[in-house]
Amino acid sequence: MIKQYFQQAWAQLRQNPIISVVNVTGTALAIFLIMLVVMTQQVQVEPFAPESNRDRILYYKNTSVRNEKMWGADDSSNGCMSVQVADQCFRTLTTPEACTVYITWNVTTPVSVPGQPTFSVDLKETDDVFWRVFDFSFLDGKPYDKATFDAGLPVAVITRSVSRSLFGTDRDVAGREFLLNHAPYRVSGVVEDVSTLASTAYAQVWIPYTSTDTPKDVDAGGIMGSFSCALLARSRADFPAIRAESDRSVRAYNEARKEEGWEIFMRNRPYDQEKNALASSSNNEPDLEGARNSRLMVYLILLIVPAINLSSMTQSRLRQRVAEIGVRRAFGCTRMELAGQILAENFIVTLLAGVIGFALSLLFAFTANELLFSQGFSRTLNPPMVDASILIHASTFGWALLFCFVLNLLSAGIPAWRAVRMNIVESIGGRLH
Repeated sequence: MIKQYFQQAWAQLRQNPIISVVNVTGTALAIFLIMLVVMTQQVQVEPFAPESNRDRILYYKNTSVRNEKMWGADDSSNGCMSVQVADQCFRTLTTPEACTVYITWNVTTPVSVPGQPTFSVDLKETDDVFWRVFDFSFLDGKPYDKATFDAGLPVAVITRSVSRSLFGTDRDVAGREFLLNHAPYRVSGVVEDVSTLASTAYAQVWIPYTSTDTPKDVDAGGIMGSFSCALLARSRADFPAIRAESDRSVRAYNEARKEEGWEIFMRNRPYDQEKNALASSSNNEPDLEGARNSRLMVYLILLIVPAINLSSMTQSRLRQRVAEIGVRRAFGCTRMELAGQILAENFIVTLLAGVIGFALSLLFAFTANELLFSQGFSRTLNPPMVDASILIHASTFGWALLFCFVLNLLSAGIPAWRAVRMNIVESIGGRLH
């Protein structure tokens, strides 16, 4: 039966080449556009190295603090937290598997070796737990450990491209020295280059924040600073327990500083990956439901508009099969069987066009990645780097197949329903009303 559907679909394509080309092209473009929308969303939420644990991470990217005694009831300070807050409120949590603290924004910093020109890299300052939360692929050496971090030793993990620019190779460079912002640092390890799309883990050089004089707190009674933290759960099912424990920890911190008037409030933090990707400001909670509804509207528009045009083409093809439909009805074929065959045949054509559209979307994503994945706010001038592990997931194929199926129903459903409800005598006579 399935073979027959393929044969019939192929015959229909050959019988009406112009309509077939227009039909396949229109469907392919629809899938192409909608998959681009899906991919721009997936790079923000789907896991890929070194952020392979995205589905198990909760983020405290920012915090909010108020002091009614000093500022009044309506004023607050919003932004990154201090190390003190991270240590007392979040590093003490027992439910998460790990908690890492790091400088929120990368800093462009000069690096060099004697006798070579200086160039700039994107620098991130982290703790030692950072290397447990994020899964980097080490080519040489290893990450800095707790002892090194606690001692504040000047060591660094660098990317393959930085290693090659500094030393001409990415092998056997662990232990070698280079100048970072004119201060000597020793290479601890070399990792694969990281895409800027890995918004939290990305950098070109990573160092312990204890090795620098970066202020560990900046303002608001030592609460505000330059740091964020990420909590790695053992499983996503632990999210409610982690949120509950972190709320208790923040309340205990607030109670300890009640006399001073300082109070941290979290705006429903910590956020999961999807919500964290939407968090464009520190003083507003992201509207997750609104963002999902907006994407749904885009999907519907990109599906319904081409479906209306394709529906008329499907109706035109069915007009040429009126007699065939009438004869099959006369020999006992049910309406459901006929409708199922028409939808199946059209789905094969839609699937063929969907494969073309999906392939085009992948090609466009790889060749125009800087245009497609440009970030609204970034402190690096490096273009977003994409590869197959970032774009291609099981869910990507699932979405493409789902959109093909829905587009098929929308474009062929009404013509199929009209065709099978025709009068048998008029159908055999070749008349379609």
